[in-house]
Amino acid sequence: MGNTASPFQSVPGMFLSRVAESGGAEAFSYPLPDPGGAQEKWETLTWSQTRDRVRDLALGLHSLGVTSQARCAIASSTRIEWILADLAVLCAGGASTTIYPSSTPPDCTYIVSDSGSMVAFAEDDEQVAKLVAQRAQMPGLSKVIAFEGAAGGDDDWVMTLDELAATGAALHAERPDLFEELVAGVRPDHLATLIYTSGTTGRPKGVRLDHANWLYEARSMEELDTELRQQGWDLMNIDDVQYLWLPLAHVFGKVMQVSQLRIGFKTAVDGRVDRIVQNLAVVRPTFMAAAPRIFEKVYNRVVLQAKEGGAAKYRVFRWAVGVGDRVARRRESGGEPSGLLALQHKLADRLVFARLRALFGGRLKFLISGSAPLSPDIGRFFYGAGITILEGYGLTETSAGTFVNRPGDVRFGTVGLPMPGTEVRIAEDGEVLIRGGGVMRGYHNLSGATEEVLTEDGWFATGDIGVLEGGHLRITDRKKELIKTSGGKYVAPQGIESRFKALCPYVSNLVVHGDRRPYCVALVALDSEAIGTWAADNGLGGLDYAGLTREPKVREMVQEAVDELNRELPRHETVKRFAILPNDLTVEEGEITPSLKMRRRAVEDKYRELLDGMYEDTVQTL
Repeated sequence: MGNTASPFQSVPGMFLSRVAESGGAEAFSYPLPDPGGAQEKWETLTWSQTRDRVRDLALGLHSLGVTSQARCAIASSTRIEWILADLAVLCAGGASTTIYPSSTPPDCTYIVSDSGSMVAFAEDDEQVAKLVAQRAQMPGLSKVIAFEGAAGGDDDWVMTLDELAATGAALHAERPDLFEELVAGVRPDHLATLIYTSGTTGRPKGVRLDHANWLYEARSMEELDTELRQQGWDLMNIDDVQYLWLPLAHVFGKVMQVSQLRIGFKTAVDGRVDRIVQNLAVVRPTFMAAAPRIFEKVYNRVVLQAKEGGAAKYRVFRWAVGVGDRVARRRESGGEPSGLLALQHKLADRLVFARLRALFGGRLKFLISGSAPLSPDIGRFFYGAGITILEGYGLTETSAGTFVNRPGDVRFGTVGLPMPGTEVRIAEDGEVLIRGGGVMRGYHNLSGATEEVLTEDGWFATGDIGVLEGGHLRITDRKKELIKTSGGKYVAPQGIESRFKALCPYVSNLVVHGDRRPYCVALVALDSEAIGTWAADNGLGGLDYAGLTREPKVREMVQEAVDELNRELPRHETVKRFAILPNDLTVEEGEITPSLKMRRRAVEDKYRELLDGMYEDTVQTL
């Protein structure tokens, strides 16, 4: 398993070591809004410049009274200021509490209050306003620090990030050794991060992750890279470029952040999802992590562009996809294409796949998928096109990085092998149990909840059902989401839903339902962009989204995909009826989490009447 013991005492210690090693090298790049120009400009920070900014902010926090393990909340999308603020909190000895920018004011209040945060960073006027509106409910919050915007005006409760940095710079001039003293005081068992689970059901739980958790993750990633290099594979090195758009409020984004501190690669930071495609051409990353929904959107776009090119072009595209799938399956089994298949793949690459790789900037080594299941068909589509998606697995409670597929040993439908230093076993009821350096120390302010999932000897019960196949872990479903029909048959809905999205590029979500019911039905949410393109190509361009959901031609198109899905399923898993929803699932309506996981119970409760109707004699639709 290698040596996953970290040589550092804390994340700040690892950060300063990286600065000492790479000082003048580029650490980050990030966009600067250019109101007068047609294209955004990108600014860069070296490791030394990053250290200087972090030092001033950390000392500013110290002057505000932030001491060992004091919580500081961050309510912001992913941007360079998020990273600087987080590092500053840790270097001051404090712990970061993460808040999604999409959180409602009551949710912000709950997290700030439950965590005991004394300082909060807020991205802009909108985030500041949420906190100001709930100020009376957060008596322990002494200061709000705004990344941008008008801040507090005459309200001294709110200050700007620049004002905080200026305070810290003045303190540094008086006490030049104070920053290093604060960093030296941080120990491995000190709380580093308090992440509130996005909560597919119920109130979110605060997960306590200490410095040792993150040091393990960084060291494990480095150890994995060393193992792969010995096998002839290059995973990550100091010359790589990461494109980081993942929400840093989510554990997946955080683990990519701390890995950079250990390995030293450059990171381009921009959390705007609508800029991903444009940024890829600018950043030209060598690797990027994302949720499966992003890969689904890219896949859908490629399919739609091929269809828009006419029947002949689409036939060539489908032929190329078939060739790529055969190549992907050959490589999954440890072989390489040869003979006629190799010649066909070379032609398919020239006609189709090369342009897809160019979309990602032309120098991509791999992609990492996590947070939700990746459709094996979509994984193989990219693999056959020369783009390797390494699907992984982890939870907030395991610091994210727990399993991952390896280059040269990719098995789609699985989440790969354990990370170095992680142990796994399958309980009698099929639940996946994990033990290792990434496992949390416990839940925050929840008496008894930790003991329910974490044994005295360190085994964490994930709540996921899975099987081990030659060491590779296959997650079959969430333990609480398994469907048992009234006939006593078990159905794992996630696999069906994932497979369907590869069959129908016009759908954003499928919700399979059937617990204690005689058969399975489904709710279908359309992808607004993709269905708009389909409508224009099918003489329905004048209809809006709601109108398209009621259009018989749309239902026929979805029905064809459902029929194709059902042909691959056992009888008890087939979708007998479906309804098309009038709206896509959204974070704002509480139907999906900010990390793009579906809140199944919330969706079922909202559309309970519609679901009940599909078990009556007459099929009902909206």
